[in-house]
Amino acid sequence: MERPYSLQDLLNLMARLRDPKTGCPWDLKQTRQSLVPHTLEEVYEVVECIEEGDVEHLKEELGDLLLQIIFYAQLAQEEARYNFADIVDLLTNKLVTRHPHIFPDGQLYGSNVVAAEQAQTPEEVSQLWQKVKAAERKLKGEQPDESLLAGVPLNLPAMTRAVKLQKRASKVGFDWSDPLLVLDKMEEELAEIREALAGGKQEEVAAEIGDFIFASVNLARHLNVDPESAVRSTNRKFEKRFKTIEALCLTQGTPLTLANQADPKQRIDLQQLDAYWEEAKRRENH
Repeated sequence: MERPYSLQDLLNLMARLRDPKTGCPWDLKQTRQSLVPHTLEEVYEVVECIEEGDVEHLKEELGDLLLQIIFYAQLAQEEARYNFADIVDLLTNKLVTRHPHIFPDGQLYGSNVVAAEQAQTPEEVSQLWQKVKAAERKLKGEQPDESLLAGVPLNLPAMTRAVKLQKRASKVGFDWSDPLLVLDKMEEELAEIREALAGGKQEEVAAEIGDFIFASVNLARHLNVDPESAVRSTNRKFEKRFKTIEALCLTQGTPLTLANQADPKQRIDLQQLDAYWEEAKRRENH
């Protein structure tokens, strides 16, 4: 029986794909920049498997995500910067350093001595983590950003970043005390959208919509709902219902066509589509 492939086999495979003479043309063409969209796609496919409870398919998607990391490591190795082993070494050292409550002597395989600084709860661990990171930045000579909002990555999904910013601000009491107050704020923002629409200025409309979405994220946070997950769930629900509408239209012999291409006489009116939508919702509950 052949042995299962190992991590080293995967590293060797990537090296062959990137071989200048015998490698794959597609892989040879890739750069860090060109890989970014693929990396983001793989991350979201992992998230989708987790949210759908598809643990078996998750194994495959985790492999696809790992391949992205292997690819970036190969590119760095070709430039004689670092390799995959260096990435693993740096990560392991960082995690050991950032968990002094687990590794008080700073060694992964050190003695099991009792840590001087204990962290008993997730919140205490988070505080300790921030303390260690601040010390790391000081050691590197980095000029610290004293803002409470410093360090929230700009390239996070917008709603995820909004939650992080709001959580940071809430630590100093800049927060609503009741979800109902957030609802009041959303109603205020909705009124401002109407006002902006009346003014006819698209930039103002966009700004007010952004404020409304930010407020809705705040409401989700107060109700312990992850807004990104909630919207992804709604997207899946909308997709399922719309496909039911398409199927119902086909059953009636009037398939959906693009509005600007359909014969007005054969186009299904919105009232009928709404009826199909209600039917799709009814089928979900049966």
